[in-house]
Amino acid sequence: MEFLLHAAQLVSALCFGGYGMGCLVSAGMRREFERYGLPRLRVLTGVLQLAGSAGLAAGFWWPALGMLSALGLSGMMVVATGVRIRIGDPWSGRIQALGCLVLNAFIAAVHAVALF
Repeated sequence: MEFLLHAAQLVSALCFGGYGMGCLVSAGMRREFERYGLPRLRVLTGVLQLAGSAGLAAGFWWPALGMLSALGLSGMMVVATGVRIRIGDPWSGRIQALGCLVLNAFIAAVHAVALF
């Protein structure tokens, strides 16, 4: 189970690090946030995702921080799924957010079991 946890943490940290950086510098992400109707939340989203990514990476040494980061990212993905439903994206547009939600919920749950 430890290998699966570490693999999930690494994948999530890399994905959220890349997405968070994209939120800050990509013109394409600027257009996406305008499409979502949330252009003012783009930078905040990017910063929070970079912080979550860093927390997942630190979670290899401090599991409680990994758990909290995964919980925060899971919450962001609940909101992201809701936004995609609200704007009428097809299921193919919702799958990524749902997958990240499940992945981070798994990370948080495994850490929680180990910690408590």
